[in-house]
Amino acid sequence: MVAIDISTEFGAQVLRHLEDDLVVWLTTVGPELTPQPSPVWFLWDGETVLMFSQPGTPKLRNIGLHPRVSLNFNCTSVGGDVVVLNADAWIDDEAPSAESHPAYVAKYSEGFTDIGMTPEAFARAYSVPVRLRPTDVRGH
Repeated sequence: MVAIDISTEFGAQVLRHLEDDLVVWLTTVGPELTPQPSPVWFLWDGETVLMFSQPGTPKLRNIGLHPRVSLNFNCTSVGGDVVVLNADAWIDDEAPSAESHPAYVAKYSEGFTDIGMTPEAFARAYSVPVRLRPTDVRGH
């Protein structure tokens, strides 16, 4: 696990992305070893990232084959504010479902409305919890 030193300017930048961003690009590696980026909703708990997936997706297959992934946050249009986390990913059968996780529901309440779902409907559709433990971070 990587320790994020929030006393530094870069550490504070990383934490801001983890706490405030609504979407991160999850990059998995497919069977042909091709990177496969996907935008995902996520929640940072201070140590790990929690996301939810629909069952049977390529990203879940890829995590099963190659559990090393990366999380890439959006940067500025001129390439500033870059944060990339590498992480170990796994299906977390112990995680609460999306609608049972108050912090996740609070973070994405507007997002659920935007996609025409309730938290309960989202949890039924995106029923596979995936946990990611950052192993290193880079950026500027």
